[in-house]
Amino acid sequence: MKLGINLLLWTAAAGEADLPRIENIRSWGFDGVEFPMFSPACSPWPRLATALDAMGLGRTAVTILPEDGSLISGESAERRKGLDHLKACVEACAVLGAPILSGPLYSPCGRLVGRGPNQEEWKRAVEGLRAAGEHAAQASMALAIEPLNRFETYFLNCQADAVRLAEEIQLPNVGVMFDTFHANIEEKSPAGAIQTAAPRLRHVHISANDRATPGEDHIPWPEVFSALKRAGYDGWLTIEAFGRALPEVAAATCIWRSMAPNEDHIARAGAQFIRRAWSAA
Repeated sequence: MKLGINLLLWTAAAGEADLPRIENIRSWGFDGVEFPMFSPACSPWPRLATALDAMGLGRTAVTILPEDGSLISGESAERRKGLDHLKACVEACAVLGAPILSGPLYSPCGRLVGRGPNQEEWKRAVEGLRAAGEHAAQASMALAIEPLNRFETYFLNCQADAVRLAEEIQLPNVGVMFDTFHANIEEKSPAGAIQTAAPRLRHVHISANDRATPGEDHIPWPEVFSALKRAGYDGWLTIEAFGRALPEVAAATCIWRSMAPNEDHIARAGAQFIRRAWSAA
């Protein structure tokens, strides 16, 4: 197991000014960091890669599609914009040295249309993600498709559907991500969802039910970690948490009150908890 944390807790676009914080993250026991990649050119990837290599830290990346770029849109220009975004993110990840790009890679986060997905949208998602996956394979990278809860997307909400989508894409480097926050809303059983995801599981987000500190919440963590171990998962456990340090992110994630003493507490206490709970599982 490798322990990571998403830098979105502090910044939406990491730069060299964030390197002292990343040094702190290393000292708190993390094996690597996850970079938000809302724009493929949002950060100085070559300089960050050099710095992380010197620190001995691994890295992953997460992205969302732009508002005018959806792989499932009926408009070809919008599908092309979404695919171009994913391909550019893959190329940025190759420079950064991140072997995994994850997130809701099919539709802009927050887009709701008053119904569930239809077959045409599903076919477009398969086609678009297959093209993105083929591009990622050229860089020896994996894509991890994230289902979101019903309040953030109408297209993909549970692990069973995410696995079905990945299997229809038919590329070994395209899999799924399991996120405990979304699973807490959508899945009947975390352990059952992990079992379903196991053949295609590429990445895991450790996220408290209140988006704050793992272990200071009601997620059934012993069940989650035991199920991951039974599934043979030995990849990244990456804390994804949100605070109020970034007003635009707090607004997007509906964080209206302080859920932890501060952002550093979430990271430090979360790391300690995950190490203990993983060992005990």
